[in-house]
Amino acid sequence: MTLNILITGSEGYIGQACIARLQSQHQVVGVDIRPANAQPYPYYREDIRSARLADIMLQHQITHVIHLASVMQASDNRERDYDIDVNGTQNVVESCVQANVQHLTVTSSGAAYGYHANNPMWLSESDPLRGNKSFAYSYHKRLIEEMLADYRLEQPQLKQLVLRPGTVLGAQTKNQITDLFAKRRLLAIKGSESPFVFIWDQDVVNIIHDGVTASKEGQYNLAGDGAMTISEIAEALNKPLLTLPPWLLKSALRLGHKVGLTQYSAEQIDFLRYRPVLANELLKASFGYTPQKTSREVFAFFLEHNPEYRS
Repeated sequence: MTLNILITGSEGYIGQACIARLQSQHQVVGVDIRPANAQPYPYYREDIRSARLADIMLQHQITHVIHLASVMQASDNRERDYDIDVNGTQNVVESCVQANVQHLTVTSSGAAYGYHANNPMWLSESDPLRGNKSFAYSYHKRLIEEMLADYRLEQPQLKQLVLRPGTVLGAQTKNQITDLFAKRRLLAIKGSESPFVFIWDQDVVNIIHDGVTASKEGQYNLAGDGAMTISEIAEALNKPLLTLPPWLLKSALRLGHKVGLTQYSAEQIDFLRYRPVLANELLKASFGYTPQKTSREVFAFFLEHNPEYRS
């Protein structure tokens, strides 16, 4: 059956990969704030807060929405970021309701669980979402998921699929995490292994495809099997690991952020210290998808295509 699918954040690299996968069998409409050249699909340069969103959905008789648009890199304007992430997502959901959309896929994040000392060693989907207020991205994802839970009760006719990826890596990934790997030496906090879980970008695209085309529902962690500690990552990069006590790193971040040497503030030390480690049992057992690459294989694949990250 042919679906009419609208994708927010369509011009990003995950959005483009999803379109390439879906448009041969389904009608795809793109929405993004970025300018785009002539596209082989209807494209609207619109903010996700736009009042036109519901009309666009109605015009194209949209049945399924994939909501990818998000503020990935926090700015100095916290109110603006909140307005885009949280209010923008609410506008997307409200537009879906107004346009009688059947199914909504939302990319949340493992960051929605928050960065806490008492997080379980492996986080499952039944664990509480406690995104930290000090880390805007994490906090906004938590608020968005709380909003979505309310809509599941109030608007049950709109089926929801909520995906919580770990760190997404692929052949051409450039993001806040890869910026850490590009440093001459990696930072570690004494007493913390800072494990990372990775998910291959093509696994993410496959999961979105399978979830949308089968109108699957639920909340799922997206992660390859296993995890890599910060020391194992440093070894793979052939880079030194600078291990600092928490108080010293906090002081260094406070100074570095003040003079513009780092994007991280002292309040965000827990981002490095208590990384959420995502279990993927529900993804495999309930959703029915086993990631093609483990966390270690994802990182090896990334380095194979980006050898400049190695010393």
